[in-house]
Amino acid sequence: MSDGSERALIEGNPVLVVIDIQGGANSGDDPSATTAIPFMDGYDERMDRAPALIESARANGVPVVFFQEAHRRDLVDFGRELDGAEGIHLLEGDPGTEVSPAVGMRPDDYFIRKRRYSCFFGTEFEILLKGLKADTLILIGGHTDVCVHYTFVDGHQHDYFCRVVEDCVAGSSLRAHDGALEAMEYLQTGARCTSAEVTAAFDALASA
Repeated sequence: MSDGSERALIEGNPVLVVIDIQGGANSGDDPSATTAIPFMDGYDERMDRAPALIESARANGVPVVFFQEAHRRDLVDFGRELDGAEGIHLLEGDPGTEVSPAVGMRPDDYFIRKRRYSCFFGTEFEILLKGLKADTLILIGGHTDVCVHYTFVDGHQHDYFCRVVEDCVAGSSLRAHDGALEAMEYLQTGARCTSAEVTAAFDALASA
């Protein structure tokens, strides 16, 4: 039950988390040609909004952390991941596994490779967030119903304020996308936001 308190879009120090915006999935090509993952209609258009938000974060001193899901070619790190709807995907060395050039990741950016869905699971993410003194995690990328949702849940359980930019995330299907957004909003009221709202919030940081 809510305690009735109203939270700001950004509480304390924000970090923009760019989740799995990778070449083959988001390059304008047919995703099915490069990976065995389902994609909702309009996936690429939603990812196309990410670069402007990333640049807004940079301009306002907001740290950006880029994530890449990648699996070893011998499949040893897939675990139970292939037991569901997804086939073999995002293997190291495949063109579609690389972070999309469109997001403008730089050599000195924070970059973390992950083997599983959540950005927290088996990675250095928590160490980095502590070093950045992060309070609010702003999530963009894909899939809404998988890596974004699981990262949100883990961030919530680590007591971060979590926000999901609903026009900069996309799911395996529209139904799954919408359901995941509802589930995240259930955990933190006000979690859902738009890229325009986040850009305005970033701009406000400079004048605070």
